Amino acid sequence: MEFLYLNELSILRWAHILAMVYWLGGEWGVFQTAYHVTNPALSLDERKRHMETAYRIDILARTGIVLLLPLGLHMGKIYGFVPFLEGSGIWWMWLFFAIWLTMTWAAFIKRETDIGVKITRTEELLRYPLIAALFVAGFMALGGSGPIESGMGNNWYPWKMILYAFALCIGLFLRLVMRRWTERFRILAMGPDAEQEAALTREINLSRIAAYIYWITISGVCFLGAVKPF
Repeated sequence: MEFLYLNELSILRWAHILAMVYWLGGEWGVFQTAYHVTNPALSLDERKRHMETAYRIDILARTGIVLLLPLGLHMGKIYGFVPFLEGSGIWWMWLFFAIWLTMTWAAFIKRETDIGVKITRTEELLRYPLIAALFVAGFMALGGSGPIESGMGNNWYPWKMILYAFALCIGLFLRLVMRRWTERFRILAMGPDAEQEAALTREINLSRIAAYIYWITISGVCFLGAVKPF
């Protein structure tokens, strides 16, 4: 326990970097696999196999993105940026994100069932107030008020929160697309459907644009945490 106490910040930083790696690398893997998922020249069984691969890669990215926030807030508490997490606040924060991560994994495990789709939708709905709270807290901190304390030389922290919230918005769109793919493949399993194929093509084209913005945003979050430029 003494080792954990003495190296708390370093261990959190290591886990934070690891989560970022899985987030960024996982999204690239899903992006590449999506080309085969939406390729009508392939058989439906083969496309479904690629879809399964995409989900198995994506769960690591989803785990990374969920863990980044509590790890960042925990380090922020140590830096003195998040005073409301002092005392029992840090444990309540970790409990909240443990429930969120459990829902994420439950949705992955049950992804081919109706209950899995419902869990996914519920988890998505929970992200909306979280995203709003991050935006509000970040901009309030930049204005010199609010629950996050920052100032000259520390504004990188609220900006990191704001970029992370923006990344969650993009992630919501990409999750919606993947959930739709699961539903569309159920329809395609019953026979060829030109409307569903057209929808898949439309969605992959939009997802490619979103993915490029996503990677730039993730890189920005990583840059702010590593360099702390302002």
